[in-house]
Amino acid sequence: MSLKPSLLAAALAAVFLPTAHSQTTEPEGAKRLERVTVTGSNIVSLKREGANPVQVLSAADIKASGKTSLPEVLRLIAANSGNSFNEQFTGSFSAGTAGLSLRGLGQQNTLVLVNGRRVAPYATAQNMQDVFTDLNSLPLAAVRRIDVLKDGASSIYGSDAIAGVVNIVLYDDFQGTEARVGLGRSTEGTGQSERSFELRHGFGDLAREGFNLTLSFDALKRDRLDQSQVAWLRDNDFRGEPGGTLAWVATNYLGSDPTNKLGGVQGPLQLINYGDLTPGKTGTVLAYNPAAYKTLIPGAERYHGSARATWRLTEDVEAYAELLLGSSRADLIFGAPLSVSSSLRAWNDKTQSLDTISVALPKNHPNYPTSGSAVLNATLFDLGTRFKQDAVQFQRVLTGARGTTGPWDWEASFTQSSSRLRETVQNFGNRYEFERALKAGSYNFADQSLNSEAQRQALRISTLRPASAELIALDASASTELTRLPAGPLGFALGVQLRRESMDSRTSEQVLSGTELRPAINIIQGGRTVGAAFAEFNVPLLKSLSLNLAARADRYSDFGSAVSPKASLRYQPLDSLVLRANVSQGFRAPSLPEITQSTGVSYGSVIDPRDPISPTVARGVTNLTAANPNLKPERANNFNFGVVLSPDAQSQISVDYFNIRQKDLIDTETADFIIANEARLPGRVLRDEQGRIVSLTRQFKNQGTRRVSGFDIEASRSFALGGAGRLKLKTQLSRLLQFTLPPAEGEAAVNGAGSNEFGSLPAWRSSTSAVWSLGDWTSTLSWNRVGSYTQTYRPRPEIAERVRAINTVDLNVDWQLSRQLQATLTLQNFSDAKLPWDASTGSYDYSQGDPRGRFLSLKASYRF
Repeated sequence: MSLKPSLLAAALAAVFLPTAHSQTTEPEGAKRLERVTVTGSNIVSLKREGANPVQVLSAADIKASGKTSLPEVLRLIAANSGNSFNEQFTGSFSAGTAGLSLRGLGQQNTLVLVNGRRVAPYATAQNMQDVFTDLNSLPLAAVRRIDVLKDGASSIYGSDAIAGVVNIVLYDDFQGTEARVGLGRSTEGTGQSERSFELRHGFGDLAREGFNLTLSFDALKRDRLDQSQVAWLRDNDFRGEPGGTLAWVATNYLGSDPTNKLGGVQGPLQLINYGDLTPGKTGTVLAYNPAAYKTLIPGAERYHGSARATWRLTEDVEAYAELLLGSSRADLIFGAPLSVSSSLRAWNDKTQSLDTISVALPKNHPNYPTSGSAVLNATLFDLGTRFKQDAVQFQRVLTGARGTTGPWDWEASFTQSSSRLRETVQNFGNRYEFERALKAGSYNFADQSLNSEAQRQALRISTLRPASAELIALDASASTELTRLPAGPLGFALGVQLRRESMDSRTSEQVLSGTELRPAINIIQGGRTVGAAFAEFNVPLLKSLSLNLAARADRYSDFGSAVSPKASLRYQPLDSLVLRANVSQGFRAPSLPEITQSTGVSYGSVIDPRDPISPTVARGVTNLTAANPNLKPERANNFNFGVVLSPDAQSQISVDYFNIRQKDLIDTETADFIIANEARLPGRVLRDEQGRIVSLTRQFKNQGTRRVSGFDIEASRSFALGGAGRLKLKTQLSRLLQFTLPPAEGEAAVNGAGSNEFGSLPAWRSSTSAVWSLGDWTSTLSWNRVGSYTQTYRPRPEIAERVRAINTVDLNVDWQLSRQLQATLTLQNFSDAKLPWDASTGSYDYSQGDPRGRFLSLKASYRF
């Protein structure tokens, strides 16, 4: 029996609202009121809760989750609804990374801060346009809490804060030493293991001694998980699913008909009925299982360190310096051995285009056919699997001072941050050696066991691709109470920022020289300067009603200016009731790959109605992507309205409605659009001598408007159970009502909420936990649910109309053995729930679930 999210939401009040006999009063202690700056505001005040919807994940919440990395923790946020990529996105230019996508708007529309400041983005772009913060580069051991602002915040932070802001707050006053070690292993059919270590050390009391130094270090080593290691995926056979097929790859044939076989069974090739691969086809083909050449989760080795020093210079002034360091490495299988076909290409740096490489067998070749086509479609298995390693070095230096001068609270800081990548790939193909071998007839495609190791080695090449991104910023801000109004103080803040952003993502020498076959290129070279000024007012209209007004003006050296205003109301007619509303305008600046000097080459597939051979079958093509210096920023209008009900100190329920309208979206034209408008887009479609598409040229442009709406529910309730301890229930639900966007330029808008029309966007996501504390034991039981969604990819009617929901249950048990020593057992997905098949991906959707199955981990921590 399943509990529908709507019924669960309706039942929240019965669980989380108090009953008379269960209310308890927590002891009141003397607490020093501290003036703070909360996420989403520049005004220093005594209030920690304003008009903005902010979800807070404490260090205790992070520990109770049992997760060992920041991306795993943030994946539990219900508002992280879709289009959120992590290490499982192995086919990208940013393998081994992880981003965050609130509201499904993409990681480029969610701003990630550390201690309220930006960090350098990952060294290169994902999908050739997304510039984002790699969460895997940030330290987990140093995290004190995570603030998730689920509203537009360009009026405070500038670009990218369309869907919201994630502010990772680090320890700055830790005292003592705490160490933790962990071991983990998947238990059902995968066998992946990981080892982790965390250390925090701090000394100095800022209030008594005038200084504090907080240090942290963490390390994670995780085995690579390949598809061939996962029992339910290793066969790549989905014929048991409605409309599923044997998802193998046909290869080693001549011409365009896979049944026209070249040679026989060799290496991983097997003789397969063509109809098992493509329903309706007859005959047999040579095919291989691609599961042997796919990594689901890269092997990882990560090290992070942080240092935060704070000095009290006077009673009213303190200085601080912070250093973040990260070193990470991701290892993965990059794909099957080199395949050659009529779409084989190599880069020509002089013409800035792709050269066509002939794959027609010469008559003197031993594999030349007695009749029919001599055009090759073959996989060179004897060259070996392609392997990839991405090594990243990340750092951020932050230094500054803050204090109080007269009625003003002020802060000034300097930030320098960088991300540097070295990507190496083994077993690419050498164009010139291939052409020589083909012409001489010295390489046997039909029986590759006849080839010598010297021939194979001549065809292999390894490549190195370097990339870097850097950010330098100066910030200064001040806030004060301008005057006292009848209802309270009139708060005011102002500030300026100067920022320099640059990116230098290069390609390998083998690509530039035209040596590498089938190159993937992501060249980005450019930089810009950003200047900004901002102001904010907090106006108490009544004792129970306050108005917040904010505005920020940003000036970019490439596209120009953007102004972002915001107005918020907070109304508290009762101690137990808060009403809040926000209306704002925001923007996303064109990323450097979109607007500066950049070149991208990637690979995909299209259905070409004018294809002379297969007008209804998808065919592989090369995509060339170019930047556009005339881009405008994306603009957004945000509206939020929320209700927070706190009947007593142990209970709280909040409901927030959100509505986002984002226009002038930046993207390239779709392949279908370019093909349909080929006549009026000269030079954008390149065809071979047969009339078949070889490549498509795309350019970024402003196009289309997106509308997104929905609501969030959060609830928590604590129960005192007397001799049975204490129980705390928490839940968060996110309902996506609307995600409306035209599928292509000129088409009518479609609502993709609750479907995979624009990537998987389940209508419902939720995370619910129960924390029971009794004596030295604390147990956390968590239920995480990703709702089912409509399948929009249905080339065959028997494919199921919906992709099933994902339900996982995690258990975390802490045992305090002594004052210093604690042991923790965690079972993630302890029912070993399998991910549902999604026909649009050909397997499961990596953006929604984890393929590891049940995962057991043991940790021990010691506090000195």
